[in-house]
Amino acid sequence: MGKRRKPATLFDGQLKSIVILARERYGDAIMLTPLIATLRKTYPEASISIVAFTRIIFDFFNADANITAVYHAKRDLKRYLFEFFPKKFDVLFNPKNHPSTHFHIQSLIIRAKYKVSHRNTRHEALYNHLIDLGPGAHESTRNLALMGAISNSPQQHARPYIPQMPVSNEIATFIEALPTGSYTGINISAGTPGGHRTFDQWAELIRNFPEERFVIFSAPGEIAEKRKLEKPHGNVLPSPSTQNLYEVWQIVKKLKLLITPDTSLVHIAACSDTPLVALYRHNPADSKEFSPLSTLQEVIVSPTPSVIDIENEVVTTALGRMLASLPVSKTPPKSNFFQHLNN
Repeated sequence: MGKRRKPATLFDGQLKSIVILARERYGDAIMLTPLIATLRKTYPEASISIVAFTRIIFDFFNADANITAVYHAKRDLKRYLFEFFPKKFDVLFNPKNHPSTHFHIQSLIIRAKYKVSHRNTRHEALYNHLIDLGPGAHESTRNLALMGAISNSPQQHARPYIPQMPVSNEIATFIEALPTGSYTGINISAGTPGGHRTFDQWAELIRNFPEERFVIFSAPGEIAEKRKLEKPHGNVLPSPSTQNLYEVWQIVKKLKLLITPDTSLVHIAACSDTPLVALYRHNPADSKEFSPLSTLQEVIVSPTPSVIDIENEVVTTALGRMLASLPVSKTPPKSNFFQHLNN
């Protein structure tokens, strides 16, 4: 359906507006921020619009000061149809490198002078320019490749970031009292099937490092497991429940190290270059295309589609090796605030 787009190697004209179709998960959104920061720096006066397909991604970019407007393609249809749909953009970018019905439809119906995506099945007719990158290219690199289609300027590599969001008084107090570079974070949550390790596996890891001090992260629906893991271990600092990614990042950037399954926290760590031990399922695409960007990192890939099957000894050895490579930090002080939490 629709008129076949005329191929073009480079955008011609002055870029005043761009619309980006945002992928559906937090990790995707974080890996899109280096492109957004580069666009804002290169075209400071241009409008940058985001079309979101989920509420969490809508809220994420709605908090981003670099974004001019965010629209939800599946909800708030009145605003989408009467405010967004009549607009015409200079550039449209679809960052997906695989076929997607919703993204195909939006690419077809949104009016834009120059449409860009990655070379894949049925993309030839929809876009003026198709980006050719080899298999395994990192998601942030695929996104930044847009700059080569719209500008002759050298491609820049901006660090990912988390847009500023509200911070509760409880989290703010906790962060202020948390000594920088003294605690190791453990994330027990996972965003994909096969991403969880068991309670006993995490408990054993904590016991294997009695001199280490830990802070535990969890999704809102896993607070009970987080509390259960915090309570019996004297080297675990109880922490308030976080309500958004920005609160998570404010804690992560004060850590000396984070250990986490392949979730958004892998990419949150990259925002502050926090050292990382990452546990991946056996999925070559994920461990390459969404690999960590932290300078100091160790990636462990499970032999199966579940991180449960990574042996405890392997995780313990990797964590010990990473801790040994970090500068020695002082034992965290026992402030009154922390004593109150432990009680």
